[in-house]
Amino acid sequence: MKKITAPIGVFDSGIGGLSVLKQLLRFLPSENYVYLGDTARVPYGNKSDATVKQYAEDCTKFLLGKNVKLIVVACNTVSAVALNAVQKLAGEIPVIGMILPAAVAAIQSTNNGKIGIIGTRATIQSNAYSKAIYELATKQNIENKNNANSKNSVEVFSQECPLFVPLVEEGFLNHQATKLIAEEYLQKLIAEKIDTLVLGCTHYPMLSQLLRDIVPSVVQIDSGEHSAVSVLRLLATQSLLCEENKDYTVKHNIQFYVTDYPNHFYELSKKLLGFGIETPELINL
Repeated sequence: MKKITAPIGVFDSGIGGLSVLKQLLRFLPSENYVYLGDTARVPYGNKSDATVKQYAEDCTKFLLGKNVKLIVVACNTVSAVALNAVQKLAGEIPVIGMILPAAVAAIQSTNNGKIGIIGTRATIQSNAYSKAIYELATKQNIENKNNANSKNSVEVFSQECPLFVPLVEEGFLNHQATKLIAEEYLQKLIAEKIDTLVLGCTHYPMLSQLLRDIVPSVVQIDSGEHSAVSVLRLLATQSLLCEENKDYTVKHNIQFYVTDYPNHFYELSKKLLGFGIETPELINL
């Protein structure tokens, strides 16, 4: 039987998953966590599906070795092309990805039915977000076909943003070069008059303000935020939530592991989490 106090496992290709961990801490502050950043092999977004699957299985095996009660795939690329592999390996351990929760939120957010998706090449080329959004919209339209107030059908516009991950990993969050690249990437989506933008990579919330400066009237969907809500609901349903700890100290409840020490790790972790991670444990997968 799973122990309530067992940790939640979180993994990402690098430090972007810390944006998901931040949301998990927001909604589930009393839980214990194991975070794994595969920083030696980042980014996953330009790798083949077979390679991403192998990397995802390596990370999953590591977390299972930590006796986690749930796994959060804090990587949109893995969620898009290898979620089934993670679920199969995890067995009875629940797995939450990034795609479905964000797709639901995007449909609920849009008013004009025009939804933009930005992500890595692997995520965009998988069409995982488009498929999820269109399937949800079709289901919604069928359920609401007699409702005159139901929303119109949606349109999804996707854009690969392969340079965003290395820019974030290097700490170029507010750099002029990053802004110029972002303006180029978003040009097509702006032309389509999207009103909702899914940040289809866990690195992208770090660029949230920069993106807001470019498209101020567009609602941003943070996949990590909505996945964290899904984790809360699932653990509550299965009675696996830790008891609330009023003396909770966040640093004491998280174990951090990386496969390499990336540049600006302390600075970026402090910006994301509110505290810097000075000495994550270095491991080999």
